[in-house]
Amino acid sequence: MNNNAQEIATQFVQHYYTTFDTNRSQLAGLYRDTSALTFETSQVAGVASIVEKLTSLPFERLQHRTSSVEAQPVAGGSAILILVTGQLLVDQESNPLSFAQAFTLAQDASGQWYVANDIFKLVYA
Repeated sequence: MNNNAQEIATQFVQHYYTTFDTNRSQLAGLYRDTSALTFETSQVAGVASIVEKLTSLPFERLQHRTSSVEAQPVAGGSAILILVTGQLLVDQESNPLSFAQAFTLAQDASGQWYVANDIFKLVYA
């Protein structure tokens, strides 16, 4: 399962950040009404609140550059914990910002993976 978890995580992260960088409103399908997001110090729950938070972030353009994607199966393989590190280029800034983001992916009744938990934090060094 660990190799499978890593494959699922890698595919998910690529899809998530490509979608985030091009059209954040399209991320709605990755969350459920039971999903939770912590973005820096702000916490929201549910699809509508999460999408509202992500689409209201104060920047026009964003580019994620991932440095690492680590994954572990949890709950007997019914969920996957993912930790992503990387850098962000925001709008016209030339200096990237470092970030860490953790996801828990779970499966719904139809076997589709969704984001159950999402924690995003900028890393200041």
